[in-house]
Amino acid sequence: MAVIVVGVSHHGAPLDVRERLAFRGPDVLPALAHLRDGARTREGVLLSTCNRTELYLVEGEGDAVSAGWALLSQRLDADASAYGYVRRDRDAVAHLFRVASGMDSMVVGEAQIHGQVRDAWEGCRPAAGTVLNRLFQSALLVGGRVRSETTLGHGALSVSSAAVQLSKKIFGRLAGRRAMVLGAGEMAELALASLQQEGVRAAVVANRTFARASELAAQYGATAVHYDDAWEALADVDLLLCSTAAPRPVVSAERVRAAVARRGDRPLCILDIAVPRDVDPAVAQLDNVFLYDMDDLHAVVNSNLARRHGALPAAEAVVTAEVEKFWQWVAGLAAVPVLTQFRDEMNRMRDRELAETFRRIPDLTADQRAAVDHFSHSLMNKFLHEPTVRLRAAAANGHGLGIVDAARYLFALDERDVSSSRTDVPPREPERRDDS
Repeated sequence: MAVIVVGVSHHGAPLDVRERLAFRGPDVLPALAHLRDGARTREGVLLSTCNRTELYLVEGEGDAVSAGWALLSQRLDADASAYGYVRRDRDAVAHLFRVASGMDSMVVGEAQIHGQVRDAWEGCRPAAGTVLNRLFQSALLVGGRVRSETTLGHGALSVSSAAVQLSKKIFGRLAGRRAMVLGAGEMAELALASLQQEGVRAAVVANRTFARASELAAQYGATAVHYDDAWEALADVDLLLCSTAAPRPVVSAERVRAAVARRGDRPLCILDIAVPRDVDPAVAQLDNVFLYDMDDLHAVVNSNLARRHGALPAAEAVVTAEVEKFWQWVAGLAAVPVLTQFRDEMNRMRDRELAETFRRIPDLTADQRAAVDHFSHSLMNKFLHEPTVRLRAAAANGHGLGIVDAARYLFALDERDVSSSRTDVPPREPERRDDS
């Protein structure tokens, strides 16, 4: 058994691959249920953001890695493993801790990933179990520690603010410009805040839910428009930032072409930070239209990384310490099924000996029988207490897996029965491999 990550991210997969691998909310639990078929996985959490799709799995009796790649490849309609990576055990734990801390983000130090990790875990609770629930709780704790104890997140950009910075390639300064934000989620809100800081003169918010657009516009002194009216307003803005949850492009070349025809020679900058993309790539072919998507953020991202570089060692130290703490917990659980069977076997032995004693001394009163039973139970607990404490401690400090095996051998505990008594906890740390 193993704790495994199977995934793709911006590090190795281009945008057209990432958008085809993006999972929407209703798709997540059925996908994890499919992986549990045939006991290939025992637990699962699926994290899908604009820059990554990752399966966090506790392996069952089957090959969880192959099952994970099969699921992603079917969605991609190609071999997803060509773009991705596998992490196991400590490496898998460390990977999630870095993700939740913003250390593995396209925009290093960005805070939004922390909430995305939390939301993914919350949405996958029915498919998660003892190990992954503890893992994701720990990851959120690590993310909080990195932000509070290091400078990694100080002054860090978000994807939205990085996109706004990218628009300066066209306009130089944004002060006095007009902008429209399509969408009303967290990314749209961050974009509005960034546009306001840059001195954008007027902002328009368009969303399919007009009430949400109105609420967001009121917070930033912007104007809300109905979604169907956004395309008319497009002729009057300099900048369009798109961040909806639509499964396919909503900004077509025809809509933009009609707006461009009414703009004269004024350039239009379109920032598409949605995955899947909101804007038809054909829009980039229109005259005087400058389209940027997530893969165009690299120049801004590299500048942000240079500023964050000095904070990475301190953040890495937090991750390393918390990985060991988590894995000690996992290793400690390896002793639980052995201890359970050990106690069961000793109690069965006690019951047999009591029955034989009572058979040989049939004249004992009920009170005498109760006294003997209590004595035997108390004595058994005293005998078992110290081995139980030491076995748990040895497993937790990383030296106990051999001791667990020794206890199984010394007390003739059938390994097959122990395996059948396990819940959802790896009995031992598997051989570490890196298949990335």
